[in-house]
Amino acid sequence: MSSSNSGTAGYGSLAYAILSREVINWARYPVNAASVVFGQFFFFALIFFGGQAVGSQGFSDSAAGLVVGYFLWSLVGQSYQGTIGIITEEASWGTLERHFISPFGFNRVLFIKAIARMLRALFVSLAVLAMMVILTGTQLQMHVITVLSILLLTTLSVVGLGFAMGGVAVLYKRISSFSQLFSIVILGLVGAPVLDIPWLRVLPVVQGSAMLQQTMRSGVRLWQFDGIDIGILVGVTLVYFGIGFAVFHLTQRRARNVGVLGDY
Repeated sequence: MSSSNSGTAGYGSLAYAILSREVINWARYPVNAASVVFGQFFFFALIFFGGQAVGSQGFSDSAAGLVVGYFLWSLVGQSYQGTIGIITEEASWGTLERHFISPFGFNRVLFIKAIARMLRALFVSLAVLAMMVILTGTQLQMHVITVLSILLLTTLSVVGLGFAMGGVAVLYKRISSFSQLFSIVILGLVGAPVLDIPWLRVLPVVQGSAMLQQTMRSGVRLWQFDGIDIGILVGVTLVYFGIGFAVFHLTQRRARNVGVLGDY
């Protein structure tokens, strides 16, 4: 067997092992898993019924936009916190350093773990989305290729920021209060007024949020978007993921040099 085929099989086995571990750990604690889903849905229900009480018919007419925005916020928020959680958990367990002796490489292992955590977040968010649609009675367009493509690119930019924050956590340890502030920032990015302030599209999540609203509410397909819109989405993803991963690489290297990589 050629070395390239061996490498492909090896990475396939690694991805399968990590995904299986993620599923097993999630299923092992069903009460905790259910509390995540219903907790997010309960929070949405509070927003929805509270908005109806205050905004009446005008709020009900914008329910579809609220559902799509909350769905995206749920996904990117969980992916961001999940990426940080992977790194901080490995550090607290004392297993972070072991990835450096892995034949797959430190960065690759953590990247696959982040993707696995992102897929778990997608499952949770889709479950919450189904309950939100039932609650609000909204009708959304779910063109699978378009929706998943936008979600993947949008979420990867935030995963990159999660890596950056995780690297800072490895170096400086307790930064949970600071890292959680970004979850609030994400909410603002999801609802950013891109029509009034077009330059906001260069920020993470903003362009993806605008495109997701169009496809899920109006049925716009991926190939029907303007080339500039797709270019901005891809460009923002590459820039923020690249910056985030670079920051993570620099901080973990600094942590190794000063001997605090395995400390917690």
